[in-house]
Amino acid sequence: METPPQAAAAGEPDYAAALARVRGALERHAQREPDQPAAPAAAPVPDSAVPAAAVPAAAGEPGALGDLCRLFALSPFERDVLLLGAGMELDASFAPLCSRSQVNPNRDYPTFGLALAALPGASWQALLPDAPLRYWQLVRLAPDGGLTDARLSIDERILHRLVGLESRDQRLAGLVEPVAARPGDGDLVPSHRRLAERLARTWERTRGGADFPVVELCGTDARSKWAVAAAACDLLGVRLQAMAAEALPTAAGELDGLLRLWQREAMLSSSVLLLAADDLRPDDAQEAAVRRFVDQSRAALLVSRRRRLPPRHRPVLSLTVERPGQNEQRDLWRRTLSRLHGGGDGAAAGGAEPEVEARVEALIDGFDLSASEIRSVGVEALGMLNGGGPEGGGAGPAAGDGDEEPGDLGAALWQTCRTRVRPALDELAERIESRAGWDELVLPGEQRRALGEIVAHVRQRGTVYRRWGFGATSSRGHGVAALFGGPSGTGKTMAAEVVAGELALDLYRIDLSSVISKYIGETEKNLQQIFDAAEAGGAILLFDEADALFGKRSEVKDSHDRYANIEVSYLLQRMESYRGLAVLTTNLPDALDPAFRRRLRFIVQFPFPDVAQRRELWQRVFPAALPVEGLDFDRLANLNAAGGHIRNIALHAAFLAADAGRAVTMADLAAAAHRELAKIGRPLSEAETRGWV
Repeated sequence: METPPQAAAAGEPDYAAALARVRGALERHAQREPDQPAAPAAAPVPDSAVPAAAVPAAAGEPGALGDLCRLFALSPFERDVLLLGAGMELDASFAPLCSRSQVNPNRDYPTFGLALAALPGASWQALLPDAPLRYWQLVRLAPDGGLTDARLSIDERILHRLVGLESRDQRLAGLVEPVAARPGDGDLVPSHRRLAERLARTWERTRGGADFPVVELCGTDARSKWAVAAAACDLLGVRLQAMAAEALPTAAGELDGLLRLWQREAMLSSSVLLLAADDLRPDDAQEAAVRRFVDQSRAALLVSRRRRLPPRHRPVLSLTVERPGQNEQRDLWRRTLSRLHGGGDGAAAGGAEPEVEARVEALIDGFDLSASEIRSVGVEALGMLNGGGPEGGGAGPAAGDGDEEPGDLGAALWQTCRTRVRPALDELAERIESRAGWDELVLPGEQRRALGEIVAHVRQRGTVYRRWGFGATSSRGHGVAALFGGPSGTGKTMAAEVVAGELALDLYRIDLSSVISKYIGETEKNLQQIFDAAEAGGAILLFDEADALFGKRSEVKDSHDRYANIEVSYLLQRMESYRGLAVLTTNLPDALDPAFRRRLRFIVQFPFPDVAQRRELWQRVFPAALPVEGLDFDRLANLNAAGGHIRNIALHAAFLAADAGRAVTMADLAAAAHRELAKIGRPLSEAETRGWV
């Protein structure tokens, strides 16, 4: 006897009545006379070739079964096929019923053929590959049979949903991960809160429509983009899950399968996907996969990118998520310092208000951090102090040098901010430890004053541009771009070290000869990657060997010359807009087109040292612990060598003396000088070394 449809009894699962109805249909089919034909299939139902087609959902089903019918637009017959597969897992009577119904003791499992013969409202269209049952992989067919006689089973994820258990599709494990709420992520700065609200409103207005847009979150601050996405999903009451673009398969068939699997999961779990494509380059193999994924997806989709996608077939809403503005950063730093000192939000931190404000202003001037980075810096800085309370301290650059242990909270905050940019830049450039000081730098007074002015321009940019109003009319040209020109070994790199040490900022050297590419547009991409990585951390960028770029001639004679000028112009434009200090070094300063010079705030010529300067260089090059004997600095100064060569000579002579077990002598220096100058193809003259030995 068929169990009539009814509400589930107390204590019964909400699908029990529907499962009993399907079992009853199987029992009737099994009890028919052997020569009695099966009931003919019903007339075709409306075509369900497109999964989202308007197929009448099975009405009146309670709980999870009704949800599945509505989500996937299942017809009554498709619903019963799903229950047929579920019955095999949930009801021990289904296996023998299937065997009896198919008059085959070896076929104790359901098939599409059995469903067509035994279930009411049967329709062949339900078997089509793009009908809901197979398109969404609600049921599976064993690979060792035909369409109507292969073993039919319910998908595990769907079975769990039917019985009221939440689970994850194991095929998505390791590819798609829930975005867990991080402490403080819900506390968005006002500009990001407005973006999240705009995103939520847009999705709410277009939900279910043909013009439902994919949303691009553009910008370099990935953490802020994720926080905006999480806030928008929270406003809509949906979950946020994330997948790295690198995980997308490049084969079209595999990509379509993954996309379909995710869209099913999105419907089952009410989720939105955030596709993280920030690290992809335009020539990356995954870039084409991202574009196909975006075009084919019909579920809610967010794409995190540095730059916008080219126009696509699907509507795209592009939102740029900037780092918090300076006023927002100021509020974040105040709250962070307040918490570090045990006060509430808005409470004065660290005693005197002017001291707190000085710290905050120095951090804003030196670094451009996201909200999550500012919070993390506070926690890390406190940890650097080994749990001890803050002990006063400076406001920034004067505190904390290199990676030495900070002595107070101000120094710890500054040092922690410096390290935020290192993971990204260490892959692109060489970090130089700034050990040289002003005393080691031997330069004429004019050059030393120019370096001091560079320090002042970097250190006081907040005062001049923000507090005194010079930056109110234009945001361009706030960076400090400098050109250090002069012969090799005259101290250009050491000067950059001295400036970095004075400002307590990291120094990164970029070899332009390795950045320049013969392919059109690649040089700009390489430079953009470097500047984007350095933007937040206040690092000083030293572009070494700029001759590789300037040596391409500034006079336009053909297309290659024209593009070389474009590369130079792009580099100088990025140096000018970079919020920190960027320095070019070149042995050929005159090769730079005069039209480009206006984009450089400082041009410092490093002259070849004269006799007096060479004598000073020789006196300073030997460490105090080095044993020396009979050195004549006046005679050493006659050698026409720049500071870099002088240091190499002194170092080589020290190794010679150490190996001989004695002090460094003039003879050691003469031998070392011959070796050093031979490297550059210049022989020593008798006048230069007269009296050395």
